[in-house]
Amino acid sequence: MFTMKNRSGGASLLRDPAHELRTELARKIALFMGSAEKRVTDIPGLTLVRRTAPTAPCSMTYEPSVTVIAQGRKRVDLGRTTFIYDASRYLLTAVDLPVVSRVVEASEKTPCLALSLKLEMPVVRELLSRGEIRVAEAPSDSPGMATGETTVEFLSACRRLVDLLETPRDIPFLSGPIQREIIYRILRGAEGARLRAIATLGEQSQRTAKAIAWIRANYAKPLKVEDLAGIAGMGVSTLHHHFRVLTAISPLQYQKQLRLQAARGRMLMEGVDAASAAFEVGYESASQFNREYSRFFGQPPMRDIRTLRSPSAPPFESVSNRQDAT
Repeated sequence: MFTMKNRSGGASLLRDPAHELRTELARKIALFMGSAEKRVTDIPGLTLVRRTAPTAPCSMTYEPSVTVIAQGRKRVDLGRTTFIYDASRYLLTAVDLPVVSRVVEASEKTPCLALSLKLEMPVVRELLSRGEIRVAEAPSDSPGMATGETTVEFLSACRRLVDLLETPRDIPFLSGPIQREIIYRILRGAEGARLRAIATLGEQSQRTAKAIAWIRANYAKPLKVEDLAGIAGMGVSTLHHHFRVLTAISPLQYQKQLRLQAARGRMLMEGVDAASAAFEVGYESASQFNREYSRFFGQPPMRDIRTLRSPSAPPFESVSNRQDAT
């Protein structure tokens, strides 16, 4: 709500529909979450997250998704580019991206409440095949991540999607159309250009996305950039250029970050030792793994894991983010 002067000089209240929708969305997420920090819902691709304190910076990989914060604020660093988003702006991730993520505004009284919805590229392509949707061309130097305004129409669709959690029997019939509407609202905005470029077959960004997907699925295997360029149908130098534009790093750096994040997850969640984790993710030398791990995470593997498990450590978001974009 906000105020303005009426004809008699007094103040009158005007409705702010976007603010009301954000407040309602936050209430519904809080009600469904209770005291939990994360819930993977029965709606395909939808995850809800609740944080009651700022979190430590965490290296992870964001999958193609849209993240909507109903309350609180987050920061995501993609290379040297920083994205700050809150209830007024959503985060769009168009391709698997290695980032450093943290919650920067949250408390017990006012927790950070968010939803993350995985984006299905076949649905994006199907919508783009319809001539009614006009999407601008993405600038050639734009990364695979952007923030966009949470409009009334966009928020309304998000709220209706969360509403389905109250009537599970309706999810198989109604969640699909609502998710299509959310993608449609994104495509209609300025940020839809990057999503279009990733989804459109034959475009350089889409070819680069094929290379990214291959590394994502095969990060433990040896990587030859020449073979990767063949998968993408591009020259080596062209692939390097577009890969850096989308992800802010080279293909070999991308593979290394995936390996290190996967190893960290195995040590933290499964209790494996550093040497075993190193070999499982593709390293042939434990000493090389220790050096690269220390350089990337700031301390040797087992010391890092002990720090993360310490009761005095700051809240830790997640080691992996295949569907945990908050």
